[in-house]
Amino acid sequence: MSGSGVATQASDSFIDLKNRIQNRLIAELDPRMDFSNPDEVRRTVEETFAAVLEAESIVLSRLDRMRLFEAIAAEILGYGPIEPLLKDDTITEIMVNGPKQVYIERNGKIEKTDITFEDDDHVMRVIDRIVSPLGRRIDESSPMVDARLPDGSRINAVIPPISLVGPCLTIRKFARDPLTVEDLIRFGTMTPEIANFLKACVEARLNIVVSGGTGSGKTTLLNVLSSFIPADERIVTIENAAELQLRQEHVVTLESRPPNIEGRGEVTIRDLVINALRMRPDRIVVGECRGGEALDMLQAMNTGHEGSMTTVHSNSPRDTLHRLETMVLMAGMDLPVRAIREQIASALDLIIHTARLKDGSRRIVAIAEVQGMEGDVIVMQDVFTFEQTGIENGRVIGRIKPTGVRPKFVEKFEAANIYLPPSIFGASFTRAF
Repeated sequence: MSGSGVATQASDSFIDLKNRIQNRLIAELDPRMDFSNPDEVRRTVEETFAAVLEAESIVLSRLDRMRLFEAIAAEILGYGPIEPLLKDDTITEIMVNGPKQVYIERNGKIEKTDITFEDDDHVMRVIDRIVSPLGRRIDESSPMVDARLPDGSRINAVIPPISLVGPCLTIRKFARDPLTVEDLIRFGTMTPEIANFLKACVEARLNIVVSGGTGSGKTTLLNVLSSFIPADERIVTIENAAELQLRQEHVVTLESRPPNIEGRGEVTIRDLVINALRMRPDRIVVGECRGGEALDMLQAMNTGHEGSMTTVHSNSPRDTLHRLETMVLMAGMDLPVRAIREQIASALDLIIHTARLKDGSRRIVAIAEVQGMEGDVIVMQDVFTFEQTGIENGRVIGRIKPTGVRPKFVEKFEAANIYLPPSIFGASFTRAF
C-alpha cells in the first residue's frame, strides 16, 4: 500500500474514533450544563473524556490523546476545525467554501489551508453553534445571516439553496488591539506628514469620507481618524456590526438590527442616523454608508455636525461622489441631481481613498479636497496622490506625495489655531500658515 493510502487510512480511523468518543461524550454530558464558564466546562469535558477512554479500554500515546481531546473540545466548546484559525492573530479573514475548501487571508494575501470539514452537516453544525447564541437562525427559509461574535469578529453565513457549493462561512476577524496611527506609518499605509495632516483635518472639524474597495483598510483608517477627535467631544458611532474601537470616554455606540423571524423589529442605519441627531452629538461617525442613510448623513454634516466621518465602497475619489449620488437617490426623495450634488459639495471637505495593492499591502492612494460646484459638476482637487516607483522582491515600492496644491480648507486649520508647515503640500507658499 502506498504511503498516502496508509495516511488516509490513519486519518479515517482517527475521524471514526473522534466521532465515536465525541458522540458518547455528548451523551454523557449534562445537557443543562452552564456554558458561560468555559474553563469549568472544559474541565468537565476533560474528566468525561478520560472516563470514556477508560470505559472503552482505548490506549493512546500522550500526543494522540492530547490531539484527540483538542479536536473534540473544539467541536463541543468551540468552532470545530476552524478553531485554531480563530486563535491565530496573524490571520485576518477566514473563508469556508463548503466542507472541503477553507481559505484564509494573511498579510493581505489569500491562501488555501489543508483544513477540511467532514461534510455539509459538519459545516452547518459549526454555523449553528456560531449564530444560535446570538439569537439568530439560519435555515432554508432564512439562508443568509450577518452577525457578530462575542469578540467583535464579523461573520456572514450563506447556505443552500442560495449557495451551490454547500454552506459558506466568512469571518472577518476583529483585532484585539486596534491598529494605531504609529502602526499605519510602520506598515507604510501613510507617512508621518500625512498623519499630521489628517490629525489637523479631524481637529479642524472637516467632514471626511474614507473610500476604497473591499478589504482595503477603510474601517481601520476610520478608527485611526476617530482617535484624533478631542476627548471632550460627544461622539455617536453607528454601524451594521460594531467594529470601531474608540478610546475616548464620551462615546455612544449604536448598532443596526435586522428584522426578526416574523419580519418585524428592523432598525436600519438610516433610522440610527436620524435618531443620533436627537442625541446632541458633537460628531457622528457612520461605519459605512450603503444606502439612503447617505442623505441623512449629508444633511447632518450640513446642519452643524461638522467633523463627521463615514466610509463608502468605491474605486476612486470621483467614483465616491457618484456612489453618494446613487445612495441619496435610494432614500426615495425625488431630488434633482443638481440639488444632490450641491448637498454633497457643501457637506464634504475631504475624501481619503484607500487601496489594497498587488502585494497585499493597504495604502492611502489619494487624498482629495471637495472644493464646490462649477455649473453642474462637483469640483475636486487632489492634495496628495500615491506614486508607485517599482516592485522589489514582490513588494510595491512607492510613496504618497503632495501635488503642490494648497487646499482651501487650510483657513479652517487657521481658525482652529492649527499651523502646518507649507512644505507639507509640496510648495513654499508665500503666505504663512
